[in-house]
Amino acid sequence: MTLPGTLAVYAVAALTEIAGCFAVWSWMRLGASALWLIPGLASLAAFAWLLTLAPSDLAGRAYAA
Repeated sequence: MTLPGTLAVYAVAALTEIAGCFAVWSWMRLGASALWLIPGLASLAAFAWLLTLAPSDLAGRAYAA
């Protein structure tokens, strides 16, 4: 994968992680409808899938930073 492609994967993965965590947090802390869990869990699943697209030798360190 090229550097711009890898950076794009990390950027989209970060957005999907934030969106998924926000949806779950909204349900737990703000009393939002349990329906918030559907897009939240889908977003977190997309996050996990996107990280599989990144080069495995760099994925852990790069995303943790």
